[in-house]
Order: sequence, then C-alpha cells, then structure tokens
Amino acid sequence: MKSFSSVLLSCVLAICLCVSPLAAQTVREQEDLPAGVAASINVENAQANANADLPVAVDAKAAVLMDCASGTVLLEHNADTPLYPASVTKIMTILLVVEALDSGKIALTDTVTASSNAVSKGGSQIWLKEGEQMTVDELLRATVIGSANDAATALGEYVSGSEEAFVQAMNDRAKELGMKNTHFCNPTGLDDDVTDHLTTARDVALMSRALLGHEIVRKYSTVWMDSLRDGATELVNTNKLVRFYEGTTGLKTGTTSKAGCCVSASAEREGLHLIAVVMGSGSSKARFDTAKALLNYGFATYTTVVPPVDETLFHPVSVLGGEQNSVAVPVPELAPLLVKKGQESSVGITVEMDDSVEAPVLADQTLGTLTVTLAGETVRKLPLKPCGPVAKLSFFGMLQRLARALCTG
Repeated sequence: MKSFSSVLLSCVLAICLCVSPLAAQTVREQEDLPAGVAASINVENAQANANADLPVAVDAKAAVLMDCASGTVLLEHNADTPLYPASVTKIMTILLVVEALDSGKIALTDTVTASSNAVSKGGSQIWLKEGEQMTVDELLRATVIGSANDAATALGEYVSGSEEAFVQAMNDRAKELGMKNTHFCNPTGLDDDVTDHLTTARDVALMSRALLGHEIVRKYSTVWMDSLRDGATELVNTNKLVRFYEGTTGLKTGTTSKAGCCVSASAEREGLHLIAVVMGSGSSKARFDTAKALLNYGFATYTTVVPPVDETLFHPVSVLGGEQNSVAVPVPELAPLLVKKGQESSVGITVEMDDSVEAPVLADQTLGTLTVTLAGETVRKLPLKPCGPVAKLSFFGMLQRLARALCTG
C-alpha cells in the first residue's frame, strides 16, 4: 500500500507540474479583459476555426484583409459570419462623432455633461461622474485610446440627444455603408445583456474604411499614451500595434467573454493602406499575431502604381455648329491601382476619343473613354469629359463668323 501511495503521489505531482504553466498563461491572457467583463474566452473554439487554406495563420473565428483605398478584399475567413464585436463597435460610434464634427454639428471644444446613463456603463471607463463636464476632444481621446464606455456613451448622447437615437443612427449608417449583416444595440459593444449586437469581419472592415477616410481620426488612433484631468487619469492605447508595428494608423480593439479578443488594425506603408479585421481570437496575443500576419502578407504581396498616361493620346474634339470650333479634353488624374508585386509592368492604358461632336457640348458630356488594363484584363474605365461647355452657335453668331471669314478672305 505504501508503495502504491508513493506512485500515486508522484503521478499527481507530475500532472500538476504539467498543468500549472497552462493555467498561469490563461490567467495572464484574461488579465487583458476590461474590468467587469467575465473572463471566459473559449480558446479552443477560436483555434478550431483557423483556416489552413489561407497563406497566413488565422487564429480567430473570422478575419478579413482589405485594401483601404479601393475596398478590395485581399483575404477572408468566415467574413460574413455574424459575431459579437465587443468594443470594435466603437468604430461606428467614432465615425458618427467625426462626421458630426465635419458637418459642423458639433465642435471639439464643445462641453459635454455626463448623464447618469453614461456613468452607469461598466467595463473600460474613465470613471465619469454624473454632471462632470469634458470637451468632445477629451471624450474622443478616452474613447479611441482608452476604449472608455462611459465616454463613448456621453458622445453618442451629445450627438443624437439620447443613446437610443444614437444607436438608431448607427444602424442607419451601417445600412448606408453596405454593412448587410450588422445590428447594433449600443454604442459601446457591451454584450452581457444582449443577444443581437452582431456584425461581421467584412462589415467591420467597411466601417473601418469609412472612418479612416477622415484624417482627424489619426490624431487619436496613433497615440500610445495620453492623459485626462490634468494628468490624473492615464490613457494607454488598447491597440498595442500602435507602439510595436511600423506604419500603424489605428484602429480599435475589443474584448468580452462572448466576443473573444477582436481588433480592426490598420497600417500604411509606401502608399499602401491596409485594414486587418480579426474577430473571436482566444487571446489578446492571438488577435495581434493574426492581425500582424495579415498585414505582413498584404505589404509583402501587394503594391500600388499610378498608371502612366501618355498625354499625346489626347486631342481637342471638333465642335460642329458651336461657339467654339473645338473643345479640349483634360487628362484625368488617376488614382493608384492595387496590383500584386511583379505586375507593375502589366498595367496598360488605352484612350478612345470622338473626333467631332455637334453643339451644344455639355460640361458632363462624355467625349471618350480611358481604359486601364492589368495583364490584358480591364480593371477600370473612366469617361473623358470636356474642359467646359460649348454653346450652340446662334444665327447672329453665324452671320458674324461669315463676315469675319469674308473680310479675312
């Protein structure tokens, strides 16, 4: 019996030594969760969804890599599967605030008074007190950098008058952006009491692209550390890529027990701006590793080129019966074209133009077409417009022209 007990004790000790490192790692991962959020991420579920067919390791339930300029999806994994987004929700919140700023509806210097509803939000927060006042700028910093739920709610209430009205605006804007599988229940992403606060990796990429179209967002999304209340409240960016990944432009992280670890990460290098959306990772490290892998693949595989335009292909178009005998057609400015590296020389341009048209010529009239091809395939077509309108020659004008011709003859 003593011998058997000794063997049994040895086995138990061996098992404990093997298990304890894993338990410690799980605790460390869960320490990244915001205060008040249950730490019950299902790591195995996230890993089981990894797609071995992709050229990069995706340790998440869903992922998308998108070119910010064109909206082209470069890689996807379960891109249209509805999932909880956690605080990645705040991308839409921030977008509506920024659009309100651009329209002049609100200003960065405006003072916002915290409501009882705003201060009641749990999770990440700056511990606003009811009646406390902060500027829109301060609340934006708290929302973008610190992912503060109380600050995000206060901003939403200020923009729309109430949280309910703001959520309606969020869903309306989602429809306008073509986010077909999204429904928001709040401006924060808190999901303890909701079951239909859902979006997809593709939809997150769409709203991220819309937000990145506003340069002002980088004023906040690229900041690693900041503070409020004269330094009494410290803000540390929840997006660790801001500090550790070259070219990072944003954008937003999110973590809850339902959502797992999520991130919409954006970065720009040599004119190529990419968005990597990762949803449902089993740990904070996994989401950032997956985002970096997606971005690294994009930067290693793709580049942008501005198609060269031969200006000699353009000529004035004769105008029959017009106040002018011809009208110029300006060379259009072409946006950069996304191509795989090594295909730069495969970009071609052809121009087809009318030799003549009858007056009147309208300002938006099409006088030709510029076609951009990649390896012989058409990738872009642009209508060629006149530099300005040309009116039809009047009868009196015809007489004047005839008189001048007779005099010079």
